[in-house]
Amino acid sequence: MKIFKYVFGALLFVSASTYAQNEIKPERKPGHTNQNKFKQLYDEFATPNMFRTGSGAPGPAYYQQQADYKMDIEIDDVNAKLFGNETITYTNNSPDELKYLWVQLDQNMRAKDSKTPLINSSGIRPAASASRAARTYLKERFDGGFNIEHVKDVNGKDLPHMINRTMMRIELPKAMKTGDKFSFNIKWWYNINDHVKDGGRSGYEYFEENDNRIYVMAQFYPRMAVYNDVEGWQNSQFWGRDEFALPFGDFDVNITVPADHILDGTGYLTNRDEVFTKEMMKRYNKAKKSFDKPVMIVTQEEAEVTEKTKSDKKKTWRLSAQMVRDFGFATSRKFIWDMMAVKIGDRDVMAVSMYSKEGNPLWEQWSTRTVASTLKSYSRMTFDYPYHKAISVHAPMGMEYPMICYNFGRPDKDGNYSDRTKYGMISVIIHEVGHNFFPMIVNSDERQWTWMDEGLNTFVQYVAEQDFGEWYPAALSPGHDKYPSRRGPAKNIVRYMGGNQDYIAPIMTKGLNTYQFGSNAYSKPATGLNILRETIMGRELFDYSFREYANRWMFKHPTPEDFFRTMEDASAVDLDWFWRGWFYTTDYTDIGIKEVKKYAVTNKPNENGKKLAERYNMDPNALVYFIGEGEEGYDEAMKDAASVEDLPTVKEYIMDNFTPEQQKNMKKSPKYFYQVTFDKPGGLVMPVIVEYEYSDGSKEKVTYPAQIWRFNDKEVSRAVASEKEIVSIIVDPDLETADVDTSNNSWPREIEESDFDKFKNKKVKD
Repeated sequence: MKIFKYVFGALLFVSASTYAQNEIKPERKPGHTNQNKFKQLYDEFATPNMFRTGSGAPGPAYYQQQADYKMDIEIDDVNAKLFGNETITYTNNSPDELKYLWVQLDQNMRAKDSKTPLINSSGIRPAASASRAARTYLKERFDGGFNIEHVKDVNGKDLPHMINRTMMRIELPKAMKTGDKFSFNIKWWYNINDHVKDGGRSGYEYFEENDNRIYVMAQFYPRMAVYNDVEGWQNSQFWGRDEFALPFGDFDVNITVPADHILDGTGYLTNRDEVFTKEMMKRYNKAKKSFDKPVMIVTQEEAEVTEKTKSDKKKTWRLSAQMVRDFGFATSRKFIWDMMAVKIGDRDVMAVSMYSKEGNPLWEQWSTRTVASTLKSYSRMTFDYPYHKAISVHAPMGMEYPMICYNFGRPDKDGNYSDRTKYGMISVIIHEVGHNFFPMIVNSDERQWTWMDEGLNTFVQYVAEQDFGEWYPAALSPGHDKYPSRRGPAKNIVRYMGGNQDYIAPIMTKGLNTYQFGSNAYSKPATGLNILRETIMGRELFDYSFREYANRWMFKHPTPEDFFRTMEDASAVDLDWFWRGWFYTTDYTDIGIKEVKKYAVTNKPNENGKKLAERYNMDPNALVYFIGEGEEGYDEAMKDAASVEDLPTVKEYIMDNFTPEQQKNMKKSPKYFYQVTFDKPGGLVMPVIVEYEYSDGSKEKVTYPAQIWRFNDKEVSRAVASEKEIVSIIVDPDLETADVDTSNNSWPREIEESDFDKFKNKKVKD
């Protein structure tokens, strides 16, 4: 037992030394703030309450308001105007008394006196094209704001109201108490914008060939703002970038358009028998039973005939939707229309596409199949899609609404298209259809937290893209064995993460105020979730927790804290360090190998060993010595190439303390020893993923959890013992952590050619 005491003492000394080396010893200063990156997020998070619990779930007092709409809409196709008349019934489910209501007037961003064009810096260039100069300095601004004709109660009495840019406050005749309902009527009209020329999420595209338009309509009606326990009224102005915060409700909408138009939108079509021909009904019934191939409801040939003439009659399409937060529709005489069924859980859902001949052959081949694939992927990752249909409409933009979305991707006039066009179309359809889940059902506040819908949706989009490539290999171009996703993989965010910090903002920033909006709101949060899923938590834990969040907050209004807390609550993984670094800062990942020191093992004392034994009053002949390369005795010990098991003192200990069965099952004995020191020039905490390659060509991958940095944010060391010699070490070999500088990731250090050397060597070869 004497040997055990000495060996244990020596190992204890080594462990204590290593701990002391890695322990943080900050300089104490008056008012010093703890900057430990593993500090819990109590300072950043709101205190749990009866509305939102500490687990991330809705609390027992959680409430949300309801806004129900009855609308009559008409489009004047000759003059490109929209006329509307709506009755809103608002239900106060909050515990608060409301003196007034706030209504969103998003189209006022396009009013002639809109301040939106004035919030961005501008300057005069040394030269400009004639077209740019004319558009910038001569073109009159399009007047697309709401023209409110009246705001009345149900008895026809005018309601006092005040319009502040894109928000309208309506004074109530008497305050609304909990449970009260109030109905009022708004009549309005506005000029519909050409969204191709003037931009926007809604409007028309004009086709000069036959003087036709495709209308993709949204934000076309005054919409109730959200009132909740977090902010009260969400009446933040709409400047054009941040999207929308909306309450759920029921919609009954009658839309009158030219009789030769094809129309679809949010909700059930309640008068299909009136607006469909007998042949269309026959095709529709066939589509409801077709699960592998879209069925044409309106063919290209039929659409091409229709678009050549114009009807002077009108037709009204009636749509009804329950528990939706918004409403959109598309209409045109140019539409080709196809549908197919997709099985979601125990229900059949219709995947639908509407497109003009300009979208073919690409749209006919892949749009509806992409819709169906997306619904299956997202339902697997969240909850079964609850609505009865999902529509993809061909338009030169990407935008989303409940059950309907508008997507780009157009071949040239001869029907030819590049891989970029094809993959771009498929990806945008996946993304916009996916928005049905985030935020149309999991109803986050887009005006405040853009990443909660765009980032989460882009993450699931990546999963769905990979599914699509697997399920539809015919869509992949030669040379692609899987879908070439643009966002999601960690390596794709490196350029942004390592960019100029003066032009990067934390994810937890209002979207309007961020630099590099796409990278900030879409790519970075999506990549972070992918790193959580693939590297930190693992798919099983992540997927369970992500589904729990989606199910807890479907048809409700979550906040970022609800997401962060639920992911931890459902997984038992402390992720505060990750949320803080990835979401609240602009830190980046840079982990490298600072030093690798080799050691030999021996029982022969050397000078350093003798001093150690003397210091701790030990028998120097009973110790195990680890001698570093370059130290006295190293070469001799390496020449012996002894393993730990071969050392006499260890052999004796094993014989005295291990049973024959235990000795038989002992691990292979190491004889090569290394101390690997990792440093972290980047500020972001991440697991240290290391690949060790051995002299026989075999490789081993080890992941040290992020908590390895908890006592030293600069560098940490690991002792590695092996029966085989290590010939190379690589940090993050599969580029899983978005490491911005891989030049320090290898041992022996790989020498990277400079751009000049690459150029010089190329000239020599040429």
